[in-house]
Amino acid sequence: MKILVTPTSMQPPSKSAAMERLQGFADQIVFNTSGKPLNEDELIPLLKDCDGYIAGLDTVTERVLEACPRLKAISRYGVGYDRVDIKAAKKRGIIVTNTPGTNSQAVAELVMGLILCLARKIHMLDQETRKGKWVRSVGTELCGKTIGIIGLGSIGKKVAKCCSGFGMRIIAFDPFIDKEYCKATGIDIRDFDDLIEESDVISLHVPLTDDTRNLINRQTIMKMKRNAILINTSRGGIIDELALYEALKANRLGGLGLDAYEVEPPADSPLLELENVVATPHTGSHTHEAIERMQNLAVENLIDVLSGKGCPYIVS
Repeated sequence: MKILVTPTSMQPPSKSAAMERLQGFADQIVFNTSGKPLNEDELIPLLKDCDGYIAGLDTVTERVLEACPRLKAISRYGVGYDRVDIKAAKKRGIIVTNTPGTNSQAVAELVMGLILCLARKIHMLDQETRKGKWVRSVGTELCGKTIGIIGLGSIGKKVAKCCSGFGMRIIAFDPFIDKEYCKATGIDIRDFDDLIEESDVISLHVPLTDDTRNLINRQTIMKMKRNAILINTSRGGIIDELALYEALKANRLGGLGLDAYEVEPPADSPLLELENVVATPHTGSHTHEAIERMQNLAVENLIDVLSGKGCPYIVS
């Protein structure tokens, strides 16, 4: 049994319990030594003779799957699977799994960090203080402000709980929203346009699909409050980065917190030039606790599928 493991947190010299379990199961494990997600040409030589695959944020296209006739299972390390061609996997009988809920708290806490950083301009004040300057900057309090959560799944619910602790008013949009949960927790349900118009802070927690690509665009930006803060810890394609650059450059928005990008790493993104942007390297799930949970479930899912056992986290 040959397994490819590409998530950076699972590379040697990782000696986690999950990796020890995987080593006891597999005859051979292949690792990703590049330190970044793999594209088609980088992935095929590593994956072509593998039976199983624990996938990070690699690009798993139909071309990749065609080149890997032995592959039986892809275990996504994380929740999203938009970078895996699910239709092509299903056609070839390749089972795809994910690890829902394992990183929800970690991502939600990063969301709060980004919001606070932008509301109080912590990133700018840190840099100016280090230069010996003593800047007096006026920030914004979160208490009493409205946060609009787009996508009230596991992460969205954790964000709502955190924001409740800051005394924020919480509104949410989700096509499949849990009305009973909202009623029990005091979350007001809104349609998409109303949420965009009412929110002082907007946080995105939706998968990247044909329906959500460029969900935040020039038209939606113009409906936002002039000083609104936007947070995206989901997928880069959900926002139109050029439209946001133009809006932020013109001070049309209060700030942007990004942990996901259209192209990763985003070396040439003009957004990185702006002071009202806080950027992190797709690190939402990178806490010791979340990494342990994701590793354990990703390995468990892969072993269950390759052993012919039932797995509750199959997405295709």
